[in-house]
Amino acid sequence: MMNKMIVANLVHRPIRSLISIVAIALEVTLILLIVGLSVGMLNDARQRQAGIGADVIVQPPNTSFMAGVSNAPMSIKIGGVIEKLPHVKKVSPVIWQLTTTKNLEVIYGIDLKTFEALVPFHYLHGGPFQGPNDCLVDDFFAQSQHVKMGDTIEILNHPFRVAGIVEHGRGARKFLPISTLQDLIGSEGKASVFYVKLDDPANADAVVQEVKNVQGLESYSVRSMREYLSMMTVNSYPGLSTFINVVIGISVVIGFIVIFQAMYTAVMERTREIGILKSIGASKLYIVNVILRETVLLAIGGIVVGVLVSLVAKAGIHYRLPTLPVVVTGGWILRSTGIAIVGAILGALYPAYKAAQKDPIDALAYE
Repeated sequence: MMNKMIVANLVHRPIRSLISIVAIALEVTLILLIVGLSVGMLNDARQRQAGIGADVIVQPPNTSFMAGVSNAPMSIKIGGVIEKLPHVKKVSPVIWQLTTTKNLEVIYGIDLKTFEALVPFHYLHGGPFQGPNDCLVDDFFAQSQHVKMGDTIEILNHPFRVAGIVEHGRGARKFLPISTLQDLIGSEGKASVFYVKLDDPANADAVVQEVKNVQGLESYSVRSMREYLSMMTVNSYPGLSTFINVVIGISVVIGFIVIFQAMYTAVMERTREIGILKSIGASKLYIVNVILRETVLLAIGGIVVGVLVSLVAKAGIHYRLPTLPVVVTGGWILRSTGIAIVGAILGALYPAYKAAQKDPIDALAYE
């Protein structure tokens, strides 16, 4: 009986119910898409670093582990010193160059021979650099920008011919010859990072210690790739966890305000109805139960709509912008569900309390 009454109340006020459902859906969509985009980009960066194929990574002292933050402060000759150490099979110097011309991205300047010695590129179209003004791009970038082999694209305000399109997952989405990037940024003979390939990944910790024992490299940041990848988490990136918490907080406020307004107005409009219920023996708990059940039903409707919209938006973003990965996981769907329901219930508590406190005689006399 109660459930029929609750549904009838919601159907009787379709516009208000619809607005409440849309607000909850917006709350859920905001959480899933923004958090999904943040986590997706982080996971994508971690997967692309893993795809380089190195076992040890060497960076300058006091350098952030985030790719692209440091420029090229190390002498490229350090690579020759590292390559002479036991268990070291190949050392590849790379320049990381962060650019924000059109969007935030990291460009790699690579020594093609040593970089491919880590893991060879899989060329989907074209092939290696043929000259200093050639570049390689990955398939995701090529798809999103409609770039074909032989096209000319602008990188760091300089025109480059696309010599080849490679499979994604090798660190960057654009690759230049290291000497060309050195000239462009004024870092001749320098590198940002050395990727080290070993004879056996099990020797990574031993090689890390060997590099640190080399005179002049004691203070350098040397990590096994396993350790480096383990650092690429939401909590490790400065401000990312705070950003996610702010997004969640804003989402909760949206749900709270809309549900509070909807349920408070509904209580005021149903003063006489509440008086009738109390006059026939309905307890305060019964009245509160009715209001909260209506709220939860609205929240569930909004959650379903929000999840569906998020999944559709994720597919649309992947189709139009494959370089922007969005991760919508079951864990975050459950979290957003809990957040939406808690926010909605908090918004309905005061209206439910006001409804329960109404005097049945005053309520029946209300016009």
